[in-house]
Amino acid sequence: MSPNDSEKSTVRESEGIWVFGYGSLIWKPPIHYESKQIGYIKNYVRRFWQHSEDHRGTPEKPGRVVTLIPYDEWKNIESVEGHDKVTWGVAFKIPTDDVEATRAYLDHREKNGYTVHTVDVYSLEDDTTPVVRNAMVYIGTTDNEQFVGPAPATEIAKQIHETYGPSGWNAEYLLNLAQALRKISPGVRDDHVFELEKLVNELIEKSNGSLSPAVRWSPRIALFKTERNVAHSLLQLVGSDLEEVG
Repeated sequence: MSPNDSEKSTVRESEGIWVFGYGSLIWKPPIHYESKQIGYIKNYVRRFWQHSEDHRGTPEKPGRVVTLIPYDEWKNIESVEGHDKVTWGVAFKIPTDDVEATRAYLDHREKNGYTVHTVDVYSLEDDTTPVVRNAMVYIGTTDNEQFVGPAPATEIAKQIHETYGPSGWNAEYLLNLAQALRKISPGVRDDHVFELEKLVNELIEKSNGSLSPAVRWSPRIALFKTERNVAHSLLQLVGSDLEEVG
């Protein structure tokens, strides 16, 4: 990448902003964007350690959605073996005229414990010069009230499998994320997400789509009961007009 290319990638707010998505924004982007850049950020780890009471769960039975954990914090919580210290996602360019509306939309969408931070985004072709500088990103930090932290993968999978909120089944969120990550970069590695995907799919197969009462009555979930490939069924809902979080 030439110095000129790097300069063009450094976007000031007067020229619009970039927003980095690492969760539901990957498959359900901001309302207004003019371009996107697949890439990754350094020194963060994506984890299903954030409770969702407003989208993928309820206050009585919260779901779990992703947040970003700084690597230096994460290494004191879990084993760092095998992690390459990068998190893949998609950066979206928001034009100047739509910045205010987009920020208001995202502030509402990410209201359940998330705060705004900035990150540099790198591409597969160049791991030294950011392709986007100072992209806005929403993170549920480890001191926010919805941060729930780690648990055994089987427990997290069970919680995701059993919870449902205004934006739908928590498992839909997880399976959409796993499939979206594979699409944006064939070589992407996220053992945490893919392990949960495997465990939740096993739970779905065992239950034949029969979940908690809140999920069973949903006509959206009824679609899954007659579909052998559950992940494929969930991806058909990507065009849904429901709000997502993460």
